[in-house]
Amino acid sequence: YKFTSTSKISFPGSGIAALAASENNVAEIKKQLSIQTIGFDKVNQLRHVRFFKNLDGIKEQMRKHADILRPKFELVEKILEENLKGFAEWTKPNGGYFILLKTKGCAKEVVARCLKAGVKLTEAGATHPYHIDPENSYIRIAPSYPSLSELKTATEVLVNAVKIETLLKNQY
Repeated sequence: YKFTSTSKISFPGSGIAALAASENNVAEIKKQLSIQTIGFDKVNQLRHVRFFKNLDGIKEQMRKHADILRPKFELVEKILEENLKGFAEWTKPNGGYFILLKTKGCAKEVVARCLKAGVKLTEAGATHPYHIDPENSYIRIAPSYPSLSELKTATEVLVNAVKIETLLKNQY
């Protein structure tokens, strides 16, 4: 199976999805879908076709997204690189909407400390099933929404929270 969606490309939660699979798998999925949904939102499908027109239209929209998101991801990565070496690890995504930050067993404490300082992060462990991170290490950073100046301040708060909580746990 291969799945894709325009949800993060066009309008979150209202995109259209596509599936590529063998003929047998498609037949099985059609049987399941026939009893799971009354009908597809054909007006929304038409809206997407008219907006994107073709694959080149989707690629152009993704280039526009990249132009907006690239500076934000570069800013976060720069601040993390300059301040958190030895304190944490993080992904350097090539596309996507998140950076995964791995702390040294203090994710919940970092998120709580950031909240006290006025920075709302995604719940610690949100990357795990049922939000249960047995290592208490993972924080998903979503740099797409804030402005660059807000993102700079928020990332600086995050960096300081990681350092403080790591040192409090004597894990540095």
